[in-house]
Amino acid sequence: MRKDTLGLKHELPPRKRMVLTILSFLLPLLLWSAVSYLPWLWHPQVHITDAGEVESFSEGMELPVKDFEEANAQALTENLTPGEGHRVNPVYLPAPHEVARAFYTGFTTPPRLPNEPWLHESLWKSIQTIFWGFVISSLVGLPLGILGGAFRFFSSLFEPFIEFFRYLPAPAFGALSVAILGINDAPKIAIIVIGTFFQQVLVISNTVRKVDPSLVEAAQTLGASHGKILRRVIIPAALPEIYNDMRILLGWAWTYLIVAEVIGTMSGITFFINQQARYRNFDNVYAAIAMIGIIGFTSDLFLAWLGKMIFPWKRKSGQGKVSWIARLLTRPKAIPA
Repeated sequence: MRKDTLGLKHELPPRKRMVLTILSFLLPLLLWSAVSYLPWLWHPQVHITDAGEVESFSEGMELPVKDFEEANAQALTENLTPGEGHRVNPVYLPAPHEVARAFYTGFTTPPRLPNEPWLHESLWKSIQTIFWGFVISSLVGLPLGILGGAFRFFSSLFEPFIEFFRYLPAPAFGALSVAILGINDAPKIAIIVIGTFFQQVLVISNTVRKVDPSLVEAAQTLGASHGKILRRVIIPAALPEIYNDMRILLGWAWTYLIVAEVIGTMSGITFFINQQARYRNFDNVYAAIAMIGIIGFTSDLFLAWLGKMIFPWKRKSGQGKVSWIARLLTRPKAIPA
């Protein structure tokens, strides 16, 4: 029988999953390193080390390889000393070691202007924007999603409008947000809310609808009211999946960060990225972008681990479901097993 090496039907062994996880990061890094350190692979520009007698050359300048060769060829026809240089990548594609160094120098190098924030201050500002935008969105979107998924009445009441509204791009409300909320942090938070709220309601509703109908039927057979079924059956049964949905939606909120932070007065990590790009410090730009990914990825890993701690149980099947519902309805403080 053919081995299931690709994991078509079965889970991959833990060791194999770990190796593949490492490769998923290592392969792009190897490609980036190859492009950066192998001159024959790409390197479309030449860094002038000796201008020779070519008037258009100056030491330290960079220009396309074709222009360098044409200028040197012209110099040779005029019996002039040609320039010298070596192949390099454009300034907007720094090597991995330069970006790695920027992870340290970005935090230790003071801003050029006194009123500019440090990198850690920019990151903290962005984290606050994401936090408040997602919290406000969840305070309203989570209850509506649960109600819409549990009861067809609420689903028919507000989901058609939400389905319509979710196709409207959140950045389109930037000018309106500034007009209503001012130019500081409030419109940025509003963009995060608009970008996540409507998707959140629909995703949570869909998750709640996947609760096994036999659980609801068992609770109804035992005489539970709508409110008790919602509190004691539907929410506990759907909570682990809702938690995973919230993790995904939090990542969605991060994708709106750069757009949100240019609304009104530019702030946060977006301000830092734009300032460093203006100064042509692209190693700092790459480092700042990578930091966003690292913060989001590590926070998601932490939330995934926390979810395993909070929801250790698994749903039971068959008669186990009925007995589980009975315990849940008759013992208010019981914990699902």
